[in-house]
Amino acid sequence: MKVLVTGADGFIGSHLVEALVRSGNDVRAFVYYNSQGSWGWLETLPSDVRSSIDVVVGDVRDYDRLHQAMDACKTVFHLAALIGIPYSYYAPRSYVDTNVLGTLNVLQAARAQSVEKVIQTSTSEVYGSAQFVPITENHPLQAQSPYAATKIAADQMALAFHAAFDVPVTIIRPFNTYGPRQSARAVIPTIILQILDGRKGLKLGNLDPTRDFSFVEDTVAAFVASLDSGTSTDGNVINVGSGFEISIRETAKIIAQMMQKDVAFSIEPERSRSTKSEVDRLWASNQLAQEILGWSPEFGGLDGFKRGIEKTIAWFSQAKNRAHYKLEDYTL
Repeated sequence: MKVLVTGADGFIGSHLVEALVRSGNDVRAFVYYNSQGSWGWLETLPSDVRSSIDVVVGDVRDYDRLHQAMDACKTVFHLAALIGIPYSYYAPRSYVDTNVLGTLNVLQAARAQSVEKVIQTSTSEVYGSAQFVPITENHPLQAQSPYAATKIAADQMALAFHAAFDVPVTIIRPFNTYGPRQSARAVIPTIILQILDGRKGLKLGNLDPTRDFSFVEDTVAAFVASLDSGTSTDGNVINVGSGFEISIRETAKIIAQMMQKDVAFSIEPERSRSTKSEVDRLWASNQLAQEILGWSPEFGGLDGFKRGIEKTIAWFSQAKNRAHYKLEDYTL
């Protein structure tokens, strides 16, 4: 099947591209145009995968370029987005332009091209702090950051296009995905990289919130499963999470133990959200994903989490991989 992946140069997108190629799909990767000609994380994929990808450079804010890229594609995986929560406090307009208007462009192009399936990527941040757990797809939506507000708007636009124009939309809503290639801004890579840098005192944000961490292989497996779901997922929102919650504090302790290091933690204000903006608890119900996709996490529960952390540590421990990161300063 010929498929288009927007945001293919990113963390989850690059893993998805690799999985789709290896499962026999004809993949067109839509990557963000830049003056360096970089394909992001796609450049680190094995040569047999890279040579199989049709790479198109562009910007989801440009409808015409998206329309061209979508030509002859039966399925579109829309992952392109601005995702850094801290930066959304400084540049909310950029998030509206990319996440909301970019999604609108994808939907309009998909409608014009009569695409058979659009898979919209959501985020657990749209739920805000859990009002009940585990969080089902019927949980109220609460925007506690500009980022979350734009993702709610993008999801609702996708559902509106399904209702109004019968665009075959499925919304995959991953909880906190982690693994190789993730940004150092995210908490798990930040902990690992600081320990590998020999630091005894780790600089972190709030330690008390809990998260439902989903290893990237599980998240990608859910996307791939949605490809083969036919029309059964059309108009549905589907949570993808491990079904297990753990605090940031306990996460840091586990990583330190697995790396056999004694460390202390300090909270830096610049790494912390304001009280009203902090999402205190996330814990997914993945029952619908099991029922409608036939998917279940391979890295679920505490044991699965530790296996995912072990693979993540191993990847970051390679100097060639760490070379892609700047460790000196915290960046948004």
